[in-house]
Amino acid sequence: MSMMTIGAFSKACRLSPKALRLYDELELLRPARVDPETGYRYYAPEQLERARLVAWLRRLGMPLAEIRKVGALEPVAAAREIRAFWSRVEAETATRRDLASFLVNHLAGLPTGPLPSKETTMTPVTPTPPGLELRYAALSDTGRVRPANQDTAYAGTRVLAVADGFGTGGAPASGAAVEALKFLDTEPLAAGNVLNLLEDAVQGATEAVREVAGPADPETGTTLTAMVWTGSQLALVHIGDSRAYLLRDGDLFRITHDHTLVQSLLDEGRLTPEEATTHPQRTLLAKALTGAGSPPPDVRLHDARPGDRYLLCSDGLPAVVPETTIKETLTTTPDTAEAVGTLVATANAAGAPDNVSCVVADVVRAAWPVTA
Repeated sequence: MSMMTIGAFSKACRLSPKALRLYDELELLRPARVDPETGYRYYAPEQLERARLVAWLRRLGMPLAEIRKVGALEPVAAAREIRAFWSRVEAETATRRDLASFLVNHLAGLPTGPLPSKETTMTPVTPTPPGLELRYAALSDTGRVRPANQDTAYAGTRVLAVADGFGTGGAPASGAAVEALKFLDTEPLAAGNVLNLLEDAVQGATEAVREVAGPADPETGTTLTAMVWTGSQLALVHIGDSRAYLLRDGDLFRITHDHTLVQSLLDEGRLTPEEATTHPQRTLLAKALTGAGSPPPDVRLHDARPGDRYLLCSDGLPAVVPETTIKETLTTTPDTAEAVGTLVATANAAGAPDNVSCVVADVVRAAWPVTA
């Protein structure tokens, strides 16, 4: 077999020798042969396609851990993962683009119109027929090991939320965070203003958690994963390691990113998914709402489609129930109340060492009255 030196291979695939050495160490792209005496790497021409895929995905900004996952898949499944990754990027970019456009015009002295704020007069969004609405259910369970439930799960006309409290005041903290969002169930909403309203609500949630914890207990806090329905979109806010999933057209996508030490190590390619499951600090949070103050959460908009199904859950569910099982339950259990019940029961059957909370919401066509 004709071999290529690392220099020749680097030029052919447009990855630097330094990058190739890194990808070898991370087992993303192993050389075909390593000289036992010099340690020099040699590559086979057949590896060029894999190397180019890695280079393209890095240009997309995909984390190394996700590239490893994509590279192990068959082409159709890999394409599905790339589409899901890019959907997340586009959603995050759209929010920043709108703010950047406003700032450019504002600083250049060009007409901008005011940035929508909570004080701006708003017209409630009323979708025109056939319209969309949510059908939803929520359930929280102590699990099989914990003595008390520090989770809070809530589903209302517009607000869906899961919070996982921790520390001595974890239960009141998670309850206070969710309670701070509930006014959005009745607040007039405009799609263009919902992110500002949600950011205001999260600030209120942060203050509520701080009040619960008090100055003497900065370690008390909570995760928060919530969505607010506008009639055509869902605004997502996320901080911590609770999760949101979207089931669309038979595929399950995780639409949140865990704010944990282990996830950051995965993103940097310093851990494999298999190593992450047994890491001694796998529950250590990098971001959360705490009594000591909170970093900014992830906030973005998701366009809704009829047939979409959303799952919000505390980490007690994915810790013991594989995503394949979660997908099967969401796919085969049409009723939302039955779906959350089945998910919680499955977690309990697997031992449920943590509290388990789930919210399931379906986007459906509204049942509009027929007029003569």
